[in-house]
Amino acid sequence: MRFNSHVDAVLDATVALVNAVTPGEDGGRAHPAPEGADLRAAVVGAVRHDGYDPSPSDPEVVALVAEVHEARRVVEALGVGDEDAAAALVNAMLRRTGAHPELDRGDDGRWAIHFHGPDTTFARGWAAGIAAGLAMAVGGDLGSRLGVCDAPACDRVWVDRSRNTHRRFCSTRCQNRVKAAAHRLRTRGAPPR
Repeated sequence: MRFNSHVDAVLDATVALVNAVTPGEDGGRAHPAPEGADLRAAVVGAVRHDGYDPSPSDPEVVALVAEVHEARRVVEALGVGDEDAAAALVNAMLRRTGAHPELDRGDDGRWAIHFHGPDTTFARGWAAGIAAGLAMAVGGDLGSRLGVCDAPACDRVWVDRSRNTHRRFCSTRCQNRVKAAAHRLRTRGAPPR
């Protein structure tokens, strides 16, 4: 399932940012929040794409990371089916960032809708875009396509674009861990062949 190209890109960046900078667990291993130069590299790596290689200041990185933590809360609420909480969090993000739609012409000459805050700093622009992308997902009845990994000892997030909307894991690695554990459990008491 596709949202639209801009919303897809923003949601991909949101998931990448949440997974890169929020502490927790990743595939059974501790995932500490990066700090200093590692934090900056994680943020830039999550939003970089062809033709866009940002160089935000450290204060801009810190400001964006605060909103990324809020984005995690939105996805966590959606992951447990609490759309009311997710909507309240997104509305607060939209107000805080001053997100408003604006049409910009892309390199290909086509118009695309983007969301910006009252200024176009790195942090404010990305935070507004993240808030608007999450609003489009929740308000477009597609909030169930965002969630938190179901694997034990993993809390990384995902966006589901599959046709059957049955994604449960952040990665194939976590899916394989769960399948292998279930197989071991099934075969543990099975008689030998």
